[in-house]
Parts: sequence; structure tokens; C-alpha cells
Amino acid sequence: MNTIPKPLVLTNQWFIVLSVAAAWVSGSGWFLLIPLIPGLMGLLFKFNPIMKTAKLFLRKKPSEYIPEDFEQQQFNQMIAVICLSLGFLGYMMNWMTLAYIFTAMVALAAFVAILGFCVGCFIRFQWQQYRYRRLSK
Repeated sequence: MNTIPKPLVLTNQWFIVLSVAAAWVSGSGWFLLIPLIPGLMGLLFKFNPIMKTAKLFLRKKPSEYIPEDFEQQQFNQMIAVICLSLGFLGYMMNWMTLAYIFTAMVALAAFVAILGFCVGCFIRFQWQQYRYRRLSK
């Protein structure tokens, strides 16, 4: 099973929350590129520079931390990238309602995940349950 140490996931989530806060405070959507570009790189190339850099600061071996499932994190990252992209598009097109809705969704989901409840995990679990029930009929 491929896993990611929890501190790396938390670092990525904090980058999302803080970048959205910076975008809101400054009014500049360019801050959204800070988590968006690494998120895209993680999905496309399995290389997230934020997590790679944070890994340098781990004090223990990666295997000694609470593991997070890689596939689940890819699913969560996909949701974050979609929301950040739509939020960035909203800022660039000056469609502030779109910008605030999608940045609020991703920031809230990331912050709630930091607190311990993973919205993406819940969505993926429900989707898997739906598929299982549909296939078992």
C-alpha cells in the first residue's frame, strides 16, 4: 500500500488555507497558484514540490508517521485542484461570486481536514458504496 506521512498532507492543506486567505485579503487570485501548480504537478507527475520540500523537515523516518492513503490523497487533490482552478478563473474573469464560492469550498474542506474530518474521504467512501451497491444488484 502506497502511503504519505500525515505531516506532509497537513502541510499541503495549510498551504491551501493560507493561500486562499492571502487571495481574499489581497484581492489577488495569483496567490491561488501557490497550491494549484504543485497540486497539478502531484496529479500529473506524482511529484508535489510542497510535500517534497516539507519531507526535508521530517524528524523521523516517513514510515514512523501516521500514514495517509496515496489514492485517497490523489482524489482529495483532484477536488482541491478543480476548486482552486475555478476560484482562480473567477478572479481572472472578475467573477467574484465564482471566485469566493470555490475558494471558500476548498479552504473550508482543507481546514476541516486539518481539524480531523476529511470531506474528500467521505465523498469517495459514499461513491464507492454507491458503486458497490449498484454492482451487487
